[in-house]
Formats: sequence, structure tokens, C-alpha cells
Amino acid sequence: MPRLTPKPSAAIGAGRVGTVRLADVIAALTYALDLTEGQRPGHTLRSTLLAMRLGEAAGLGRAELEALYYAALLKDSGCSSNAARMSALFGSPDQELKRNMRLVDWHDRWTLAMRTARSCGVGLNPVHRIRHFLMVAQTPTLTRDIIQTRCERGAQIAQVLGFPAATSEAILYVDEHWCGLGHPFGIAGEEIPLMSRIILLAQTVEAFWSEQGTKAAMEMARKRRGTWFDPTMVDHLLAFRRDAAWWSQLADSERLGESVVALEPGSAPLVATDERLDRIAFAFAAVIDAKTPFTARHSTNVARYAVGIAGALGVDGAGSRDMLRAGLLHDIGKLGVSNRILDKPDKLTDDEFAEIRKHPAWTLEILDHVSAFRHFAPDAARHHERLDGRGYPWRVGGEQLSFTARVLAVADVYEALTANRPYRDGLPVATVVDIMARDRGTAFDPQVFEAAVGLAETGIFASLATVTEDGFEQLQEVIPVQSIDSRSHRVA
Repeated sequence: MPRLTPKPSAAIGAGRVGTVRLADVIAALTYALDLTEGQRPGHTLRSTLLAMRLGEAAGLGRAELEALYYAALLKDSGCSSNAARMSALFGSPDQELKRNMRLVDWHDRWTLAMRTARSCGVGLNPVHRIRHFLMVAQTPTLTRDIIQTRCERGAQIAQVLGFPAATSEAILYVDEHWCGLGHPFGIAGEEIPLMSRIILLAQTVEAFWSEQGTKAAMEMARKRRGTWFDPTMVDHLLAFRRDAAWWSQLADSERLGESVVALEPGSAPLVATDERLDRIAFAFAAVIDAKTPFTARHSTNVARYAVGIAGALGVDGAGSRDMLRAGLLHDIGKLGVSNRILDKPDKLTDDEFAEIRKHPAWTLEILDHVSAFRHFAPDAARHHERLDGRGYPWRVGGEQLSFTARVLAVADVYEALTANRPYRDGLPVATVVDIMARDRGTAFDPQVFEAAVGLAETGIFASLATVTEDGFEQLQEVIPVQSIDSRSHRVA
């Protein structure tokens, strides 16, 4: 990410929603999905442009185009849920692995085997590389299982966010192939929802276009016509392959988001109401926490602890809502860190620590894309800074740390120490208080720390913590799945 220095913090509660467009918010957050999927920045937005052009060519009506639009934007929302397993089996950085495997024709068994072998144990010695290759080879349902986990999670997130069933369905079946050799269900031809067929073609064309150019993308589409892809959809694609002006917008990174938002179907744009923004923040917290089993409930618990501390210190209303969202999204930058580092059971090397310490900068960059979240982006990103200026990554302290940043710093460490981890049980409250007290006034704001101690010792933090084992179950528990009439959320 290009920016390494955060902007000055906005006051807590500033930057209210107004009439922010829902498409603007979700389109901006797709940069986080591109990050964890290992794709070039803007992959999802370019895929959405392609999908909408194909949907129009296929004669989809307005309601169908709207369902397609949000399905294309959210197609990778389940992608973090398979990162830990892929990284563990292949022994390689998950983002690089995903990017490389997306370019392979799974039906070409020899090419697939060779690419798999090259992708196993990247950077490890030959013995470990062979060991990981054998682990992959001895897991015959690996591809199906990984895709099923991802697609089902993505479909659920679309449902929780209130989009129509067609949007969830399109995501669920996005990796099915025309010939029936796709995953996870192996359905074929017109059994596959049309929107799924469109998105599969769009995202694969975009991956080749980004890596190898338009000519290679068109050749790939022709070659896989009738196997991976619906022949009619490929014909629609080839019909506009020489539309240079249209293809040039894919390369215009400065206006890419604007181009996608302008394409939102419907008689009027959907509004990002407070309810919808809360749902989005909870949904992306689930995406973040699904990245690694080591932090299964971290983001939601940090957010709840932070709101509790803020409330104890007199913050309410809009300030509490911003605190909640900042807590839910503070670790969104971890989507850019390899699971080979996040899940490593041994001591990290200096280089690995350096990679971990980049995640606040990624958090800032991602949230700064989102107009509705921009005012608290620097505060959310500074959760590892300290009052004495010895934190990371910017080493800022004192008056440069806002109230929100100070609260998140305490909530983040408290949650990390008290939460159960696969390698240890959570520490008792008294032990955690003793550990954190050593940094009172140096790392932690004394007033914030004392408020947290009060909430911890009286059991209030324990009552706020979630009890479910799965990050997405938290989302469903906090925000129950229900049908939303999208017409009531449109800009007049």
C-alpha cells in the first residue's frame, strides 16, 4: 500500500452517514477482499464491470442486474475462511497460492499437478516441499472442500447483509463449470444459475487480463468455452473484445471505483443506512476473524470491550457507534498477512515480525477508501501504538493518539490475553490485569486502563464476550438473518 503515514484523526462521532451510497461502501471494501485473495488491487471492481457488461448482453432485467451487481462485489467475501487450511496444506503464503492457482485449468490434470508441485512449500527445503505435495495429493476432496467453505460463507454473508436470494445463490454456485466438473456440487449447463456463470467468466477473464493482457484473456475464454464457461456467455464476451474504449476503463485505476458505483442498477441508489453500515462492519469482522483460527472471535470482542470502556467514560450515541465500527474493523489489514506467518506455531523471525507490523498500515489504507469509515480510519489503525511512542508501525504517541486509539489499544491487548487460543487457554482476569498494569502510563492511557479494569473485575467484559465458536455465528447472533425490503433504503 502506498500510504504509510495516517492522516490527522477526526473527532469521535464525526463524519456521519447522511446519504452515502451502499455501493460506494461495499465497492471500497472490496480492496480488502482482493488483498486476502491475492489478486491485484481492483480485481473485484474490474470483475464487476465485466459481469455487468455480460449481464446486459444476456438481457437480464433490472432486478436481476441488481442481484448480479452485488453478487459480483461480494463474490470473494468468503475467501478468508479457507486461507488457514490452504496455507497449512500447501505450506505456502496463501495469497500467492490463490493468485497462482486461479490461472490454472483444473481440467488439465498434468498442468494442475505441475502447478501444485511448484506451489507447495514455497521457500522451504526440498524435503518439506515434497511433504506438503504429498499432503495435498492425499487429500482428494481438497479442492471441493475449500471451494465449498468459501462459497457457502460468501453466500451467507450476502444473505445477512439483506441482499436478495439470487445474490446469495450466484455466489454459492460461482465455481461450478458448464461441463459439470466444477465445485462444490458438480452441477452442469443451465442447472447453474446464469448469474453464477456470468461471474465465473468475468472473474477468470479479469485474472488473466491483469496478469497477461487482453489477448491472453480472450484466448483462455475461447479454450474453456463449453468446459468451464457457458458458450453463449463467451460469445457475448468476444463480441465486445475490440471495444477499446470500454476495456480502457479497466486500466483506469483512479476512476475504477467511480465507474463501478455509477453502474449500480435500480431506479435510485441504495443508501448506506446506519443499520446497513453496522451489518457491513460485523460482516467484515467475520471475514477478518475467519482468516485464522487463532483469532476466531477477536474483532467482535475487541469492539464490544471498546464500546464498554467508552460508555464507562461517558461516551454514548454516535461516538459509541463509531467506536463499535472501529473495533470491528481495526484488524482488517491482517487480511494482507500470510497465514504461514499468522498461524506459525514457532517464534517469528525478524522478517516475519516486520510483515505482521504492516497490518495497521493496510487497515488505514483500506478504511480510507470508505467514505463512511474514513473519519475513524487513523484511530482504528493506531491500535498498536503506545503513549510513549514505542508502538508500531508509526511510533506516534502522546497527544497524537486519539481517545479511540487509546481505547482500542487497551481492548485489543485485553482480548488477546484473555481469549482462548489453539495453543493455550485464556489467562485469568487477575493475571491479565497484573501484566497490563506494567504498561500503565507508558503503553496504556491510565484513565482508559482503569475503566477497563473495572469492567473486567466486575465481570462485565465476560458478559460482553461472545460464546459461539465460529466468527460467522457471532454475526448471525448479533444481527439475525432477516428479509429486508431494499425499496425502503433507496435515495429519494
